[in-house]
Amino acid sequence: MDDEKTYFVYMLRCADNSLYTGYTTDLKRRLGEHCGGRKGAKYTRLRRVEGIAAVWSAETLSAALRLEALIKHLKKSDKERLTENAAALAEIFGDKLCAESYMAVDCKGIDGLDMC
Repeated sequence: MDDEKTYFVYMLRCADNSLYTGYTTDLKRRLGEHCGGRKGAKYTRLRRVEGIAAVWSAETLSAALRLEALIKHLKKSDKERLTENAAALAEIFGDKLCAESYMAVDCKGIDGLDMC
């Protein structure tokens, strides 16, 4: 069943200019939860989401979780580089990640994501 799902790894820009990273199979629902308050992460409830900074798709849960973990361990400057160029995964992670397994997503192409 995992083969039929698309997993998304996303970075959100918060009001304090920090970046939050997460993953989901339903980007529209999850972003609504972050913006809506109660079901979003405590981090985003406290810092208010201002917009989507970057989004990638992955074919498996394992790949999505790996990318999420790697991003969460980056320095802020490297996270900012990813928000400027979502395709820079290979440049930033080198041999820690098979960058070809991920695709940068243009969130403007997803109906209902008015945060973009």
